Amino acid sequence: MAKDNLDIKEFHWLMDMLQTIDVGLIVLDKNFKVQVWNSFMENHSGIPPLSVKDKVLFDVFGDIPKEWFTQKAESVFLLKSRAFITWELRPYLFKFKNYRPITGTEEFMYQNVSISPLVSVDGSVSSICVIIYDVTDIASNKKALEKANVELESLSRTDRLTMLNNRGYWEECLQNEYSRLQRYDTTSSLVMFDIDHFKKVNDTYGHQAGDEVIRVVSKLLRDSLRKTDIAGRYGGEEFGIILGHTSSENAFIYCERLRKAIEDTTVVHDGIEIKFTISLGICEASKKLEDYKQWLEKTDQALYQCKESGRNKTMIYDLSTL
Repeated sequence: MAKDNLDIKEFHWLMDMLQTIDVGLIVLDKNFKVQVWNSFMENHSGIPPLSVKDKVLFDVFGDIPKEWFTQKAESVFLLKSRAFITWELRPYLFKFKNYRPITGTEEFMYQNVSISPLVSVDGSVSSICVIIYDVTDIASNKKALEKANVELESLSRTDRLTMLNNRGYWEECLQNEYSRLQRYDTTSSLVMFDIDHFKKVNDTYGHQAGDEVIRVVSKLLRDSLRKTDIAGRYGGEEFGIILGHTSSENAFIYCERLRKAIEDTTVVHDGIEIKFTISLGICEASKKLEDYKQWLEKTDQALYQCKESGRNKTMIYDLSTL
């Protein structure tokens, strides 16, 4: 009799612990009918234990992917070993609202899940225990850190004034493009351009006016790009554009469109209207080029020829001279 009383006390103590722990606890039989449903599950689902007892889990929670969860659970029944599901693989098993004050921006509770076999005395497994861990804080912090790292990486390769790629990153992209062209039989064109008489703009209207001119040119440049094009600020008023899968003839059409758009633009700074133009050089990729540096050099030569012949125009480097 004393032993029975002890067993009852231990049972009540165990049940009290299962009800008060800050994790979700569910016991399912082989037919996925709910046998145990603790307070955590009741509080977050709004469904009391008596309402879910002996009901098939998928009938109560239709948004749980039945085939996927069944496959996970059946491996636990068969192998008698635990299975784990992390929030990074699947954000949640139960679509519970998130009420944590620290991570209030998250709409749903992120969850880690473990599924354990409940082995009987005879060694058989007729039930499994599903434990739900609320890891919203961990997930939210990791997401915030990853976002910050992405933003930091973007800032490290972005020119602040123009919001284009800075010289270091753009030149790295140019090197990668040249390497790609060596492996595949495709074409690509490199464009270099700068703002004509930019020093005169700075000397006449001041450096802030010069910065505004650069910003406007950069905005027109960004608006002209395709998703596959890569533009960067190469120097003070010099810019580079990598036009993938583009011949020099098509690059010329693009450059003339950009040149005319800039020619037709007026920058107003402190009430003063400023007009300006650009000069552009083009060099199509070729097997004759030794490396990406020579590609850049020949494009610069085309730009130099353009400036020598009067500016405000586009010139293509003659590859036959190589």
